[in-house]
Amino acid sequence: QVQLVESGGGLVQSGGSLTLSCVASGGIARVSAMGWYRQAPGKQRELVATITSRTSTNYADSVKGRFTISINNAKNTMYMQMNNLKPEDTAVYYCYTRGLTTNWVPGEYWGQGTQVTVSS
Repeated sequence: QVQLVESGGGLVQSGGSLTLSCVASGGIARVSAMGWYRQAPGKQRELVATITSRTSTNYADSVKGRFTISINNAKNTMYMQMNNLKPEDTAVYYCYTRGLTTNWVPGEYWGQGTQVTVSS
């Protein structure tokens, strides 16, 4: 069973930095894309950034120039460096993965989420 394990969330002051990590394991043979989404209280889940296995990236306008997403295909691991954090970045951040299982079945998977809180 494919599992996504997120880490790196926490509490930081405005202007600070955090690095989120997500590891895909448990039967995933090939990752085609990974990404981060976030959901703030009372708001819908929104895309933050995505990256393909070929390292093509896409960012929400609100994080461009501040967040950097990267991937280690050999380890099925994704990172997101978040700099110059703002209070409006406060949310639960969810890891997303699209890929093939060891049975070559395509699927999409979500992590449990990690809380990022930015104080003003």
